[in-house]
Amino acid sequence: MDVLVTKRVRCIQSAYNLVYSNTQSNEQIFPYLRDPNGDKEMYCLSPLHGRSYIVAKKMDGRYIVSKGNGLSYSSFQFLNTREFGDDSLGLLLLKDASRDFHMGLEVESLGIKTNHMQYVIELNREISLTTGHILKPVLLQYDVECPFRISDAPFMTKEQIYVEVAKWEKLNKKGFNKKHLIAAEVLIKNLRILHDNEILHNAISEQNYTWALELLDFELACSRSHPYSKEDDRKHVKDLFPREILYSYVVINYIAGVLKENIDFAVIDSMFNEYGFDLKQFAL
Repeated sequence: MDVLVTKRVRCIQSAYNLVYSNTQSNEQIFPYLRDPNGDKEMYCLSPLHGRSYIVAKKMDGRYIVSKGNGLSYSSFQFLNTREFGDDSLGLLLLKDASRDFHMGLEVESLGIKTNHMQYVIELNREISLTTGHILKPVLLQYDVECPFRISDAPFMTKEQIYVEVAKWEKLNKKGFNKKHLIAAEVLIKNLRILHDNEILHNAISEQNYTWALELLDFELACSRSHPYSKEDDRKHVKDLFPREILYSYVVINYIAGVLKENIDFAVIDSMFNEYGFDLKQFAL
């Protein structure tokens, strides 16, 4: 693996059932579960990747990532505080993996740069939760251009960051002279496409964009095709769209900070306005 990793994690290969498969994917399936005595290896990029690992690199240079394989820290595979029912650190629930998979495919179909979904996999291994329920671990497998998240910057070298940022120039259709402006154009345009198609990501942050400007993690997202299951949640969706404008602004500001570029907020405000996001409506 030619990417700097902070941790190699031993794992075992488990028997599994294939729940969902992207019809365009013919990649190898990696039904891995963290186990200190395992004979396989996964790769953890930073302490922020609590349950996601690189499991392989493709011939085209993209990285295959698996999510839900157990905690990358602690001597325990999974931890459950009973605060959120079956939700457990290191574990991915089937309902969340399914939403992430299907919403990811929908977002990709709109032309937004994102991860390419491959499989949802259920391992043939029972986990007894403190809630009294017995579940089988579920994995979401996908591939990405860059496995590093924007939030991973403190754990990356400057060289790694600038190698990725240099690739943004191919996205620089307007000739921006600062790299964070290229990123801003991509992020704001992404948001316009999502909102025009009534898609709420509901977790936009520097944790959910890669340094290739790929938007990830759709387990909290919803759309007309994939609405929330609870009526109360559906009722409040329209109230959640505006905050995604501000969350996108935070990511842009974070990128400028990492790159040590001076940010002109009037320019960014104008870019939002160009795409129909008038920040004056939120001004006090």
